Amino acid sequence: MQLKTYCLIFIIIGLEAFFVSLIMRPNIIHSRIWFMVDTKNTNPGDLHLKLKPLNKLKFLSPYGSDWTFERNNCSCRILNSGMVTHDFNKFAIGNDKNIIKNRRRLQYEQHKKRNESPARKIIIAQPNSPLSYPTHGVEVKPLYSILIPGLAVHGIGGENNTVKLTATQGVFNTIVETSDGVVDGSGEKELTITSPSLAIINNILKYVTYTSKKYQITSTDLVSFQFEEYTAEFAILIRMPPMIRLFDPGPDNSINSLVTIVTKTFLRYHKLRILINSIRKFYPEIMIIIADDSDVTEKIEGPYIQQYIMPFAKGWFAGRNLAASQVTTKYLLWVDEDFEFTQETKLEKLVEVLEKTNLDLVGAPVNGHQFTFKLWYEEGDDEGDCVFSQNGAFHPLDGFPGCMVTSIVVNFFLAKTEKIWRVGFDPRFARVAHTEFFIDGIGSMLIGYCNNVKVGHQKKGVADKDLAEVEKKYATFRRLNRGEFKSRLDMMLFKNHLKCYTRNRV
Repeated sequence: MQLKTYCLIFIIIGLEAFFVSLIMRPNIIHSRIWFMVDTKNTNPGDLHLKLKPLNKLKFLSPYGSDWTFERNNCSCRILNSGMVTHDFNKFAIGNDKNIIKNRRRLQYEQHKKRNESPARKIIIAQPNSPLSYPTHGVEVKPLYSILIPGLAVHGIGGENNTVKLTATQGVFNTIVETSDGVVDGSGEKELTITSPSLAIINNILKYVTYTSKKYQITSTDLVSFQFEEYTAEFAILIRMPPMIRLFDPGPDNSINSLVTIVTKTFLRYHKLRILINSIRKFYPEIMIIIADDSDVTEKIEGPYIQQYIMPFAKGWFAGRNLAASQVTTKYLLWVDEDFEFTQETKLEKLVEVLEKTNLDLVGAPVNGHQFTFKLWYEEGDDEGDCVFSQNGAFHPLDGFPGCMVTSIVVNFFLAKTEKIWRVGFDPRFARVAHTEFFIDGIGSMLIGYCNNVKVGHQKKGVADKDLAEVEKKYATFRRLNRGEFKSRLDMMLFKNHLKCYTRNRV
């Protein structure tokens, strides 16, 4: 009888402890109920789901090709008929392939160390976590300190509760006075707060600071926040904001104070003078900057003109860099020397687009011909990444009928001067280059195109024999032989860490 009584008392105590634990941890009830419901309603066959075939997942690809699951495994392929793929590993580097690839690999590793951020790490939140913490937007300047917002623990707690904060780059402190033994690790990368009262812990958490300990332009510290078996991670961005550079539009905010026209000339002064005369019909006081690498130079006279002489045949992109470097206005307009302004060349419309959108560059038709291409960039493996070029645009530009967002436009564009400075024109592309600039700008420039502004193109051919000889000489510098074409691909292979470039056939 006595034994039965003890057993009954033991059972009662055990049941009481069990139900108390359920009350203390309501998420356990939820998880138990969910498990029962999930088990009851789950067909064992549903646990072995079959993926849809790839040809039924093309809608997930932005360009309607095979979807890569956003993995870093791009492949060298054509997206549709009429395209050609330049596989750099097969074509471009020749006999010194392994030596060059090793050099590129070392440079790429350095690039990743400088640019990869812990903020790209995927963080999965735990279900039913009692932790409250910031998920986004916490930022501190290097060597500065901030209060960490939103830290708290929710629940009943136990007899002695402990929360722990752990950082990898900075240190923690509190700006409130506490009793001995409550806060441990002030000024260190690991801070613990211990108290039987969660209310006290939460009050202290409101006054926890984070201090950056290294001067870095941009970095990210992943902070771990722990209570009992629960752990959360959140990012603190360590960033020195770039210094603001503003361009004064002048008291009248006129087109002359906002825009500088830049061009590059080589031999064809007869074309350049036609361009300048056409500009002056509509914009008599706008600044024109000329980069000139002709062998026998001619002085271009006139107000609001700057001419910069370069070494002979220094090159197309070198000239662009020189001309752009001398611009002091908010925007620059690039034109080729053989263009011609008309009644439809309304620069004010292009300025309005850049002033009222977040575009960095906007192009327009030449002689009424539309020229737009989309660039797709996919990350690859150690062999390199992939770039694909397709005709067309991504989508219309909101608020501007006739305008669209794209990746490549023709050599008639208005751009933010500072953005052109940042991307730059690689001076190694001397003879023929265009797409290379826009590939360098992937991820740095947002580009648009509007068809309501047009510039003309001068007629080809001249009657004068001397000018015809100039045009003939000019043409010899515009043609690439096979070796020069291969050299262009070599540069893209190394500089842009590419293994292939796919484009439309010319």
